[in-house]
Amino acid sequence: QVQLVESGGGLVQAGGSLRLSCAASGRTFGTYGMGWFRQAPGKEREFVAAISQRSISTSYADSVTGRFTISRDNAKNAAYLQMNSLKPEDTAVYYCAAKAWGTAQTESEYDYWGQGTQVTVSA
Repeated sequence: QVQLVESGGGLVQAGGSLRLSCAASGRTFGTYGMGWFRQAPGKEREFVAAISQRSISTSYADSVTGRFTISRDNAKNAAYLQMNSLKPEDTAVYYCAAKAWGTAQTESEYDYWGQGTQVTVSA
């Protein structure tokens, strides 16, 4: 069982930066691949980024490639999403998720989810 709590969301102007954190409970954090997803108002939840258990591989949605960076610190049971050059279209609730054995870009493959943190980017 893994419990996930996101933090770091807020209001930022276009072009600004935010760093989201995902704190995980449990002693097996390092065995889970981690992902970030987001859901904008009126839209379905979409994949943003994923990172493998030992940070060997990462993947990103085309819309955030070059602007966002996913990372993790297994010693601290935490995952992060550094978001730079933010755009109004990045406005959404951002969720972190944990997947046993590997990573994926499909939300149905993730086993545990946080409650989400709101990111609002003003023009």
